[in-house]
Amino acid sequence: MLLSIDIQAVEPLADGAAFGAAGAYERVIGTAKGEVDPADPANKGIALIDKAPRNARGMVEYTMDFFVLRPKDPAKGNGRILYEVNNRGRKMLFGNIADGPQGVNDPKTMADCGNGFPMRMGWTIVWSGWDPDAPRANLGLALTAPVATENGRPIVQWVRDEFVSGTRGGALEAFKLSYEMASQDGAKLTVRERQADPPQEVAWTSIDAKSVKLADGKPKPGYIYEFTYRGTNPKVQGLGFAATRDFVSWLKHDPKAGEVTGRPITHALAIGFSQAGRYLRHHVSYGFNRDEQGRTVFDGIHSHIAGVGRLFFNTPFGQPARTNTQHEDHDAPEAWFPFSTAMLEDPVSRSKGSVLRGDGSDPLLIETNTSTEYWQKGASLLTTDPLGTKDVALPANSRAYMIAGTQHGGRAGATADPGPNVNPRNPHNPMPAVRALLVALDEWVVSGQLPPPSRVPALSDGTLVEPDKIGFPAIEGAAVVKRTNVVGHPAAGSERAYRTLVSRVDPDGNEVAGIRLPDIAAPLAVYTGWNEYKAPYPVGEIADRDGSYFAFSATRIAQRYRNRADYVAQVQDAVDALKKDRLLLQEDADKYLEKARNESRVTP
Repeated sequence: MLLSIDIQAVEPLADGAAFGAAGAYERVIGTAKGEVDPADPANKGIALIDKAPRNARGMVEYTMDFFVLRPKDPAKGNGRILYEVNNRGRKMLFGNIADGPQGVNDPKTMADCGNGFPMRMGWTIVWSGWDPDAPRANLGLALTAPVATENGRPIVQWVRDEFVSGTRGGALEAFKLSYEMASQDGAKLTVRERQADPPQEVAWTSIDAKSVKLADGKPKPGYIYEFTYRGTNPKVQGLGFAATRDFVSWLKHDPKAGEVTGRPITHALAIGFSQAGRYLRHHVSYGFNRDEQGRTVFDGIHSHIAGVGRLFFNTPFGQPARTNTQHEDHDAPEAWFPFSTAMLEDPVSRSKGSVLRGDGSDPLLIETNTSTEYWQKGASLLTTDPLGTKDVALPANSRAYMIAGTQHGGRAGATADPGPNVNPRNPHNPMPAVRALLVALDEWVVSGQLPPPSRVPALSDGTLVEPDKIGFPAIEGAAVVKRTNVVGHPAAGSERAYRTLVSRVDPDGNEVAGIRLPDIAAPLAVYTGWNEYKAPYPVGEIADRDGSYFAFSATRIAQRYRNRADYVAQVQDAVDALKKDRLLLQEDADKYLEKARNESRVTP
């Protein structure tokens, strides 16, 4: 339960500029303090809570950061929360669904807010800290959680940290550990080029209790370094789930919450991108969408680019920043049964389960994924049985969508710069579909209007296939991926227990299934969800979460479209079909058509 709120600042957003009918917005910044009862069944699932220090009431305390954007005139808002789960302390909302700049964690100006979409909808936008190790710099959001002990003595356990230089975190000079080293005894550093290679031990030196480096030289780009050591002082991470639950429940139900929201709240929606989407799947499946009074926390959830993952979190010495791919963090626990919202049986353990709990606490759930999540994150298992032998029907409160020809981090302004990859990266923006489906979720929650039917590749129509049977055409110089990241079961060893599949492609090489936005329906290029590394990176390994882009030649474009009017007509057809199916908003339809009318690659 929440104990207190400390509001540190209330100030205008964007100098008081209006966001459509919702008018001006305010920033509300502060901290919240809460406590949980370790004996309450609602908190039994929090790992290490039995080893956490307790206050005089026998409770376990936490403190979290929060950041809220609310309509200055409460009457102009819609009375609903849009809660974005932060990603490693970062606010991702504006850089994604608002087509705004990346890396803005302290939105102040109109430019920071991109197209202002969330505010124009009238939502009260909420962020709060959940990860005890998330950075707090530049208004990063984190949770202050206690360190677990064994009757006051430090807990010590072997920990494995993995590091790859030049991919996700840029070039590394040193390796920052997830936990303090209790001792250097037995600690070792190894390196290998590829996931399947045997690790070779290399010399290392300590910088401090939480960082080490190579004894000589710098890390090789793309190579996998593993440091194994005895770590200590694990925090009670799972309090992050309880803190989110308690804060959002307080905002919805406590009369005093108006100090933060400005008005009573009728419903709460949540959205999460990547790690944050996996957080939401974890939050629901582990029972944290029911508060301590038995009330539903989030009425609707939109998880984007989570695949079938959850988090390496709420476990002793967890590492929630990890994300499992074919080459990097491959051994980090992320995807485990159950994968789907359908009730299924695990062929390995013979247990039955669903991501949803069926106990009255489940939200209305929309899951969107790009092509990349089918190649790297097992997304086909959302809608098939675990062995990938048959399609499964999702329950009435769940939908799944693949946005064809998009990559994991797709957004407005993405470029085709290849980076460490063989092929140019995929610049296709999936956010028009994400925006439309977030609006559909809002309407589903508020009025009961059903969202569009799920739209994914399927076995029944032949659009869901093995990765080496997609029918990709020959493209000169292209590196073509023909395997997916393995989603395995801990009890299965090296055996591939689960079968992950991908979308078949058309003669151009674009995916035939899912939501086909105008750039796929009336293409000027081929867009994929996969790519491969080039030297000096490990050649042939799947390139993290990048896709590929192969532009059509001028000759091919001229053969495909008689003139620009013909091209615009085909874009119009695509736009009209998507609008009819509620998969595209009018404002995005207008932008697609304007872009088509000015497309210089098509002859006037």
